[in-house]
Amino acid sequence: MYLSIKRLLPVLLLLLVVSGCASNDIYRKEFSNCVASPQQSCEDHSIQLHHAKTEQEYLLGFVEIDDQGQLRNRKQMQAVLDQLYTMAANESLLINVFVHGWHHNAKPQDPNVESFKVSLVQLSQLENRLAAAQNKQPRKVVGVYIGWRGESIDVPLLNNITFWDRKSTAQEVGHLGMDELLLKLEEISNVKNTLDPPIKSRLVIVGHSFGGAAVYSATSQILASRFVDSRENKNFNDTAKGFGDLVVLLNPAFEALSYAPLYDLAQARCSYFPEQPPRLVILTSEADKATKYLFPMGRFFSSFFEAHQSVNRDDCRRPLNYHEGAADRSTVGHFKPLLTHELRPASQAKKAVYAEAVNVWRQQEAGGVQQYGATELLHLNKSALRNPFLNVKVDKRLIEDHNDVFGEEIQEFLRQLVVISTQE
Repeated sequence: MYLSIKRLLPVLLLLLVVSGCASNDIYRKEFSNCVASPQQSCEDHSIQLHHAKTEQEYLLGFVEIDDQGQLRNRKQMQAVLDQLYTMAANESLLINVFVHGWHHNAKPQDPNVESFKVSLVQLSQLENRLAAAQNKQPRKVVGVYIGWRGESIDVPLLNNITFWDRKSTAQEVGHLGMDELLLKLEEISNVKNTLDPPIKSRLVIVGHSFGGAAVYSATSQILASRFVDSRENKNFNDTAKGFGDLVVLLNPAFEALSYAPLYDLAQARCSYFPEQPPRLVILTSEADKATKYLFPMGRFFSSFFEAHQSVNRDDCRRPLNYHEGAADRSTVGHFKPLLTHELRPASQAKKAVYAEAVNVWRQQEAGGVQQYGATELLHLNKSALRNPFLNVKVDKRLIEDHNDVFGEEIQEFLRQLVVISTQE
């Protein structure tokens, strides 16, 4: 009897895994526009207009990518892009992209979908307030939710073994389908910029967890190219450019060693203009156990036979010393040598003054603290002031764990980053 059960156990486990496989279908099957209302949820639609003709109005588009990095349906992406091209030809847009991470997807009522909707409402309200204060037309807030299969097994607890499988999938998502989409969204954000309008369209990209890894895979080489800016006939030194206007990575799950080339690039420039805005901001909670403990466990085995050496730099008299092996096994936000800032709750929280955010950013001091409403940003005196690439350790009181990235305090800080990066 015991032997029979023992023989059946692997079969039962296999059946459990197979029956618990996450859906591999497209969720937003209708590609036409839909105006959401209490009578119409628009859940099946890839293009949704919410809170029409109010100060909370936003357009939400969905683009879904499969495990191999391919678009689930090119017609879905094209429908979203066509809608945005039409809008951008007539009005200025503030495009916000969100790429979810582990355990999430584009399914209706997914917690990340619902939280993203709330963030778009808040951003739309802010945009209307700032525009009214400046006597300008507000930009139309647009959200683009990039969905992929962040979970391959739906069985609770057992789904934790998908960590490394989903890491590989996220890299495929970033290298292939997402790259094309992000470049076309950037093209849309530039549609009106040559016409010199009162307000220009802008693009902000946010990736969480493995979604952050996917975004980094898609944008890192472009960020390096834009930073160097080797275009023909250039004869002046300018502010460092980025991908779109701002890339934010929340609790990203990728190796610190992958970030090291960008870190070196930014460190080799000894000073930045007062007008230099942030271009890449990495925010990692000190309490994120998934990227702090699970990730190094997997990387220990996968990088065991790789050759590593010590790195010793002294760019702009800022010493940097670490071993590549340690950087290859640690996530970017938990590798101390590459951290540049710390974000913590303000000792005396105050109401965020968004109109002053740009001035606060510009008035940095080496080793100083800047207050952004309920939070304060500590410069660790390891990088030049206004360095556009920030790798920030976040206090656990602001982000409590791997998935806690939609809390009001951290979202308030992100909105101020958006203002800093996208205001004229």
